[in-house]
Formats: sequence, structure tokens, C-alpha cells
Amino acid sequence: MAPSKLEAFWNQPAGPKTIHFWAPCAKWGVTITNILGFSNPPEKVSYPQQTALTCNGLVWARYSTIITPKNWNLFSVSVGTSAIAICQLGRKIQHDFFSKYDQVQAVPED
Repeated sequence: MAPSKLEAFWNQPAGPKTIHFWAPCAKWGVTITNILGFSNPPEKVSYPQQTALTCNGLVWARYSTIITPKNWNLFSVSVGTSAIAICQLGRKIQHDFFSKYDQVQAVPED
């Protein structure tokens, strides 16, 4: 008798019975928190924090494809973390550099 898909998922090397499953699940909390940060003004976005999240996500995404067993849950959360951090950096850069330029352009001359 062939095992069910749920049974196969439960018994896989990176399944719910291992740390390989639960650590990336906890890391989703960091990614979701960063997504919720889009409601904050761009002045509150931190360059060092977002750069660290970007680098962290890229390093762990690469690592997750090298280790055995390959951990696709870790890969997906790491790519998500990097993508959201890059978006946050984009918001901060746009606010810091380009919005000031737009304000200078909008000032009428006498």
C-alpha cells in the first residue's frame, strides 16, 4: 500500500518532525513583520537593518540549496526576506534622495 501524501510529507527529511521545518517557519515571522513595516513612514526604515536582512536572506537562500536535505521552505522564506528588504531599501532611497529633488522642482520661482 502506497503511503498517503500527508504521511510522505510527515516523514520527509525536512518535514515537521525536524528542525529543518520549524526554523524556517519561525523565520516567516521576521518576513511578515518586515511586510507590516510598509505601513510605517520611510523615515523610520533603517539602512543597516534592511541591508542585513537582504544579505541574510541571500546567504541562507544559497545555503538551503547546498545542504542535505535541500530545504525549500528555508529557500522560500530567505528569498522572501531579501525581496521585502530590497523593497524597503527602495522606499528609503526614494524618500531620502528623490523626494527632496521633487520638492526642489515643485517650489515656484518669483
